[in-house]
Amino acid sequence: MLKTIIQASENFCIHQIREAHIVNDGINEKRTFIAYIDINTQDGKKYRVYIASDTSFMQRVSKLFLEEDESDEETLIDMTLETTNLIVGSAKVIAEEADENTYNINTPHFEKIDKFDFAYDEAKIIKIQNDEMIIAIKEL
Repeated sequence: MLKTIIQASENFCIHQIREAHIVNDGINEKRTFIAYIDINTQDGKKYRVYIASDTSFMQRVSKLFLEEDESDEETLIDMTLETTNLIVGSAKVIAEEADENTYNINTPHFEKIDKFDFAYDEAKIIKIQNDEMIIAIKEL
């Protein structure tokens, strides 16, 4: 499942942000904006997908969508929720088109601004220059 979410994240980097990116394993210790979205698979399993972005990554997204050079914290929180919804929603479509373990998504929730310290089964970091976004998944 993480595969389609990473694919959607890479598509987001390529088609929305339009910058080169790198995907690495693991997480980092940076202060991040953390949101999650729960998904329910057709085979009855439930997962929580976390998106955790450092301030500079989320400011990059805010500049893209809102044309703001310096967004306030509330705007960056909104952008975190929107990014979570866009990426996981896109991954849902990718999974449907591939007919592999399709799922439904719920509403994204903002968790906190802090280092990522949640339990997870798998995680990747997407890096654009020095900006980073963690994608993590945990079966519930």
